[in-house]
Amino acid sequence: MKSVMVTGASTGIGRATAEYLAANGWRVFAGVRKQEDGAPLAAAQSNITPVIIDVTKDDEIAAAAEAVSEALGGETLAGLVNNAGIAIMGPLALQPMETIRLHFDVHVLGTVATTQAFLPLLGMDADRKGEPGRIVNISSFGGRLASPFLGAYCAAKHAIESLTHSFRRELLVYGIDAIVVAPGAIKTPIWDKAEEEKKKSPYAGTVWDEPMEKYNEMFLEAGEKGWPAEAVAQTIETALSDPSPKAHYALGPDKLVNYTIAQRIPKRMVDKGMGQRFGLLPQT
Repeated sequence: MKSVMVTGASTGIGRATAEYLAANGWRVFAGVRKQEDGAPLAAAQSNITPVIIDVTKDDEIAAAAEAVSEALGGETLAGLVNNAGIAIMGPLALQPMETIRLHFDVHVLGTVATTQAFLPLLGMDADRKGEPGRIVNISSFGGRLASPFLGAYCAAKHAIESLTHSFRRELLVYGIDAIVVAPGAIKTPIWDKAEEEKKKSPYAGTVWDEPMEKYNEMFLEAGEKGWPAEAVAQTIETALSDPSPKAHYALGPDKLVNYTIAQRIPKRMVDKGMGQRFGLLPQT
């Protein structure tokens, strides 16, 4: 039975991935921040083992790697899925620096620190038995398309994509692969959080008040029409098990318009389109 570590498995894509992989014969170490978050996962499937890990805390990362190492009993880990993440809306001109730093602490530094801790299990330790494992890092359409009011999130996801490609090229020597999975609109609790943020926005009364309201409405509508998290889980399993995986997978509704075409047209055209849609153009 192949083993995989999934961070951010309490809810959303992480939980769907843990449950999907377990149902398809994987032994899953499900990273959660609290014991109570892990209990439902362990109860759902016998081959899911909750592991406490906050990816912003070095001691918890080290303890999680040690716990998984002991459980593997000298075998390699087949996969590491770096999924833990946050998304807090706000205009970069006003968003508190502690919030911006938190995005990078979780998405970027957390991904690097967790990967470093688990690399010996994935095949850097020559004494382990088994094939080298794979790293799957969860990005987003936002990793290549910079949205207004999600600047910190998009920048962090963009960094994750770059880091993944660098890891993959450096780890060729060990045969350890690194792959990006970039979802678009997916039905997860992040949309509920967006609704809560809308109710308590600290940016009321600023020039970005109404544009953020319009953006939030679009964001919530996209969530309602989003793909199920299980679709991402299926793509993650493909990335983990395909004999010849892609380096980058992107999936989600209206991918052609919202992702492919949007990357290929001039950025000034995208600026104008977003400005008109969200009321960000100067008033004349």
